[in-house]
Amino acid sequence: MKPDLRSLTLAQLQALCAELGWPRYTAAQVFTWLWQKGVDDLAAMTNLSKERRALLSERFSLLPPLSSLLSTASDDDGTTKFTFKLADGNIIESVLIGEGSGVLGFEGPGSMTRTPALSDRGLRGQPPDAGTPARRTVCVSTQVGCKLGCTFCFTGTHGFRRDLSWHEIAAQVLAVRSFVIRHSDFVITNVVFMGMGEPFLNYDATIEAAKTINAENGLGIGARRITISTSGIPDGIRAFARVEEQFRLALSLNASDDETRSRLMPVNKIHPLKDVMAAMRDYTDAKGKRVTFEYVLVDGINNRDRDVKQLAALLKGIPCKLNLIPLNPFAGCELTPPAPESVETFARKLWPHVPAVTVRRSKGASILAGCGQLAGLAG
Repeated sequence: MKPDLRSLTLAQLQALCAELGWPRYTAAQVFTWLWQKGVDDLAAMTNLSKERRALLSERFSLLPPLSSLLSTASDDDGTTKFTFKLADGNIIESVLIGEGSGVLGFEGPGSMTRTPALSDRGLRGQPPDAGTPARRTVCVSTQVGCKLGCTFCFTGTHGFRRDLSWHEIAAQVLAVRSFVIRHSDFVITNVVFMGMGEPFLNYDATIEAAKTINAENGLGIGARRITISTSGIPDGIRAFARVEEQFRLALSLNASDDETRSRLMPVNKIHPLKDVMAAMRDYTDAKGKRVTFEYVLVDGINNRDRDVKQLAALLKGIPCKLNLIPLNPFAGCELTPPAPESVETFARKLWPHVPAVTVRRSKGASILAGCGQLAGLAG
């Protein structure tokens, strides 16, 4: 079977053009057709000669970005979950999320907002800019399944099958964009690497995908609108600090001490909080930018009064935002989310000890598309 042309990075396309004696700019032309324009037919590459298209056709196939088995829309919040079948038959899921998922935010002296659709500006009590397109976020997966087995995550209950290639990660955004163009009048503004898998256990593919999603002749999403979330892989965090593009970093924290975090996240037994937080401090020192800590709230386990004090000490001096996310239940999960009033009380106790605190309502929970609910079970 011929390799998929879309699996070649820009550097590999440049090497191919050099091998064939073609001008270097031809690689950029092909890359633009593949990612900015999203074509799946070599005949559509009209600024390439017929001879060059014929030669590419002899050596490569050009498959559709991804085969969508199903798209499931949530009636209550406009979230859409996409179930994709890969070329080898494996299944992954991605999510298109509408604007705003915050319900309560604290930031800065005396600042507090409450809104059903909290944008970045809304967090500061400011209205969105006139004429600014509504935020639409694509959440992508980086692995088929996950090795980490976090107790609050449905993905981990089904084990790990394989890493995704960089183009399988980027193609999720390409496929969702195609759906958006056909069915809606908004644009995709943000991408988060928060779906199935641990991005920093598939580091090279994750970074290559992020660069393609960001590239002007790729998918054109601004670097500061691309967030990569990790469960805490210190080597990956430090490597990420050396990436030139201004992508954003989020850490799935979920506990304020090692005992609790190891109970919720077995990876903590390998990479304890001391090591993870040292890497996060190294990252903020190197990049000089704010990071996000994600904290899935589990009733009676990580929302105690002592967690408030421990979190304040753990995050002291780190420029950050803390997102509190009530647990999203799934079949077989023995954990429960706190009551809404308990969540709000926890948030109020944390602020202003933490620079910014936001309670997030995960969209798509009714269709198993919320935080920690993706599993890729179709078929």
